[in-house]
Amino acid sequence: MSGKRGNGEGSIYPYRNGFAAYVWVTTPDGKRKRKYVYGKTRPEVHEKWLKLHNEAKKGPVATRHRTVDGFLNYWLTSVVKPNLAPLTYVAYEGAARLYIVPRLGPKRLDKLTVRDVREWLTKLADTCQCCAQRKDAKRRPERQRCCAIGECCEQYPSGRVVQIARDTLRAALSQAVVEEEIPRNVAKLVRVPKPRRRKVKAWSVGEASGFLEHAVTSDDPLYAAWVLALTLGLRRGEILGLTWESIDFDAGELYIDHQLQRAGREVLHRETKTEDSEDFLPLPELCLAALRQRRQQQQEDREAAGELWQDMHGLIFTTRYGTPIEPGNLTRAFAVRIRQAGVRAIPLRNTRHTTGSLLVAMKVHPKVAQRILRHSKFTMTFDVYSEASDEEIREALQRLSRGFGQSPPDDPEESDEDS
Repeated sequence: MSGKRGNGEGSIYPYRNGFAAYVWVTTPDGKRKRKYVYGKTRPEVHEKWLKLHNEAKKGPVATRHRTVDGFLNYWLTSVVKPNLAPLTYVAYEGAARLYIVPRLGPKRLDKLTVRDVREWLTKLADTCQCCAQRKDAKRRPERQRCCAIGECCEQYPSGRVVQIARDTLRAALSQAVVEEEIPRNVAKLVRVPKPRRRKVKAWSVGEASGFLEHAVTSDDPLYAAWVLALTLGLRRGEILGLTWESIDFDAGELYIDHQLQRAGREVLHRETKTEDSEDFLPLPELCLAALRQRRQQQQEDREAAGELWQDMHGLIFTTRYGTPIEPGNLTRAFAVRIRQAGVRAIPLRNTRHTTGSLLVAMKVHPKVAQRILRHSKFTMTFDVYSEASDEEIREALQRLSRGFGQSPPDDPEESDEDS
């Protein structure tokens, strides 16, 4: 008979339209409780029952399904923080706290559906974050100017923020699938519009030269930083993480192995992101001269600061008291120098693109450019080389028009002179 219990199945019994079973387990808080499993057939429940028995032998077993909030806390503290970069943890933690938990936090993890995720993302895109996070309400009464006094400032999240929120939930649910808490990742099944990034045209040789010329004539203490950014394509964190031990003036080499990053309330001096980013690079004379000038500037700062000087990690680029430069301050200093130099504004991160574009213009072999830019994959370098210059595009269109039998009209001024 289907309802008869088999050997070792004393805890399996008919339940509603199927069967149920339980196992006595020790919970994470040290208590003994029953943990139940369910299924439509006895063999299905028996298999789940055996699996639960094995889990109970290995260690504590939770008797209740975790909420999204509960799993996110576990994932952030036990998976992300010990294994990923501090900046990644800060990004995931912020997205979870500000965007996911307020709406999806109380839901049971195993009951989360594709529809729940889609409705959450739709609602997030239409919610003023000043209202949701009570930003204006946290200000002093005399400084409140919008949401707290009934005048919504409509501070809606950008497409990029919505994408980051979805990606954070997707990463967390992927771990839940690995740990067999849920059968599938519902966040993977919800698509969000990919935000479009505005392309910024890289500097030409003339623009980059004009910027550096203004910096050196102004005795800018960050002149060497701008030289390294434009000549070697160093990233912001890599520039700020350089130490004097990284420079071999005799051999004319630079060793890149550390970066400086702000992660929450901490400024960290840590290893570079990947092994490919860690490398020796030969230094051209322009870089060596700029670094020698920087060494002299820092020595003058040290003497002026006296006992207030703080020598931290032997950094090359520091404040006038020897402390690390905030990454955000370097970005702002770059923008100020651009305005003073009177050149076209580009973001600091675009200097790396400028280096790549100048290497293309100088016909440097792609494999050499890959070594200079320290790309982990050649496809990244190839993307840089696939961007044609304005001159190449103009010439191609001229050839195309000639192919159609159309030649550009004569210059009117030249025609007048000829007549």
